[in-house]
Amino acid sequence: MRMLLGVACAAVLATGGTVIAAPSAFAEADRTVSSNTVGTHNGYYFSFWKDSGDASMTLRENGRYSSRWGNSTNNWVGGKGWATGSRRTVTYSGSYNPGNNNTYLALYGWTRSPLIEYYIVENFGSYNPSSGATRLGTVTTDGGTYDILRSQRVNKPSIEGNNSTFYQFWSVRQQKRSSGTITVGNHFDAWARAGLNLGRHDYQIMATEGYQSSGSSDITVSEGGGSNPGNPGNPTTPPPNNPGGNCTATISAGEQFGDRFNLNVAVSNASNWTVTLNMNNGQSIQNSWNAAVTGTSGSVTARPNGNGNNFGVTVMANGNWTWPTISCRTS
Repeated sequence: MRMLLGVACAAVLATGGTVIAAPSAFAEADRTVSSNTVGTHNGYYFSFWKDSGDASMTLRENGRYSSRWGNSTNNWVGGKGWATGSRRTVTYSGSYNPGNNNTYLALYGWTRSPLIEYYIVENFGSYNPSSGATRLGTVTTDGGTYDILRSQRVNKPSIEGNNSTFYQFWSVRQQKRSSGTITVGNHFDAWARAGLNLGRHDYQIMATEGYQSSGSSDITVSEGGGSNPGNPGNPTTPPPNNPGGNCTATISAGEQFGDRFNLNVAVSNASNWTVTLNMNNGQSIQNSWNAAVTGTSGSVTARPNGNGNNFGVTVMANGNWTWPTISCRTS
């Protein structure tokens, strides 16, 4: 909930009176924190907050941290990540031991203007954080389905002080896991489609949180992918849109990432339609929104699902950046 602005740091090594830059492999010693603090360690931003008790977090090599807390702690949250949140692709792995307790393993962050606290919950203990929140739908991505929810906090600690009122945005994974990949932009897009709009990004960490509980974790986080406008595999211009039948499907570019790209499709001249996307060799559909999409490779079809005539897909390129061909027919 909870941390103020981060601190940037750089390291140099001095040998025989000559100052040389530290090597690219960060080599700071392990460091244990048990009081509220933020900073950088081995190239990663970290934050640690608690309101009481014995919770502690040990910062280890690269993006690794371990944590341990007991029942004397009322609430704590901490982890490693980045000083500025974004639509990055996050990879994480390790061990998480919640027991039958109230605790989360989540990608966690804040935005300002508006002030938003957000969680992409990958695992949790006895208490499902979707309990009591307003459910706004689901998003299927990265091999699982997440419930989308919103809740509000009134006069609670935040990055802007101890008596703030703000909304919490949630994606809660239905199939619990303690390692995997999080395509963060897919959650941001799903929240936006549900009317949940983020502000200007503050920090973003792979966090462990515990509330009136005990447990431990040992997590390593890294960034796998992300936007790369200079990638020579930029998606190529599509072939002409096919106005087949009595409807027209127009395809346009969305955001590009290191291993995938988004495409937007607009359908005109019909309200009952079937759009066919002929995927190129090696490509597959990783995510979709605002349409009922059948299939992931080869010939993929999309039909209306009550969200209008504009929909989108995320295509895993697998080295093939040519856009799929597209056709439309009335249903």
